[in-house]
Amino acid sequence: MFAGDRDRGDGQSASTLGHRAGTSPSWFGTTLRSVGDEISSYQLGSGRFKTDDRDCAALTYMARQGGGRRYGQQAAVEALRAAVRHRRGLVADRKVAQQRLHDQLNALCPGLSAPSGHGRSLALETPTGLVVLACAAAFAGRPPQLRSLMCRAPGRLTTNTAHYWLQRWHGCLPPPADADQRAHRLHRDLDRYRRLRGDIDAIDLEVAALLTDTDGQVLTTLPGVASIRAAAFAAHSLPIERFPDAEHLYSATGLAPALYQSATLHRRGRISRQGLAEHRDALMGIAWGLSQRSPAFIERNAELRARGMAPIQARVALARHACRLAYRLLRTQQPFDEQRHRQGRLSGER
Repeated sequence: MFAGDRDRGDGQSASTLGHRAGTSPSWFGTTLRSVGDEISSYQLGSGRFKTDDRDCAALTYMARQGGGRRYGQQAAVEALRAAVRHRRGLVADRKVAQQRLHDQLNALCPGLSAPSGHGRSLALETPTGLVVLACAAAFAGRPPQLRSLMCRAPGRLTTNTAHYWLQRWHGCLPPPADADQRAHRLHRDLDRYRRLRGDIDAIDLEVAALLTDTDGQVLTTLPGVASIRAAAFAAHSLPIERFPDAEHLYSATGLAPALYQSATLHRRGRISRQGLAEHRDALMGIAWGLSQRSPAFIERNAELRARGMAPIQARVALARHACRLAYRLLRTQQPFDEQRHRQGRLSGER
């Protein structure tokens, strides 16, 4: 390793830190050279490096040449994208909150919230799950009366369902010694979970309203695709003019298979995952909705499963067809027609 001063060309010297290839330890992967306000990053075995100054120069050149898209033209899409990303964060927080509530309920009432495969599970997002959590927090884990369970239900709760959970509650182990403290914490987390659900409901209405101001509204004509799924895909696909064809859009989602080419070797691997995870999840959601509601996609899904494909593999294959369909709708702004889609598919198979 060596250190020295090198002239910058303007009469000033800059301290430079470098190393000789093969003589430095393996962990010393990069070195930094500080020259005034410029910071360069070097990598072993490579003569290529980039700086912030070069990035700024490239952006300035593009701005002077008129490159890029005008913000005013994409304001509606930007607003939709921000709302979709905010909703995605809230949904992730809701999942974490549900896991925490399950853990707290299982500690306060051991055996009441059974895991998957161990009996009837408790769906916390339903009125049944919410009323069980409310009673567990109110009675510190002790089984409530039928009247208390029924009157605290935020929605529809049948008598048979209430009797089932009461019978199961009486068969649980007794609450722990610190049940009062646990119940107090559960009550606070339950309030936080309810507010989070309210925030998600509010952002859903906002997303639906923002979607109507964009070209992505046409995606809601697809069977099984409502405003949330349509907005999630449109937020990362618009403006559609960025993609010359449907294959480029499909590749941008990261669902296209990775290709390996070397001399005469040509291999197709798993999905590339090179795009945004939000974009990929949105397309998979559209494919799932079509496989549940569209007759043409239901038949195609059955054909793929009959060929031995796993459910996730069949959905990825359906996602490619869904991407082509969504691209055509966004381009033409024509609503989806099941009969026309079926005729086009049959003519393409001939």
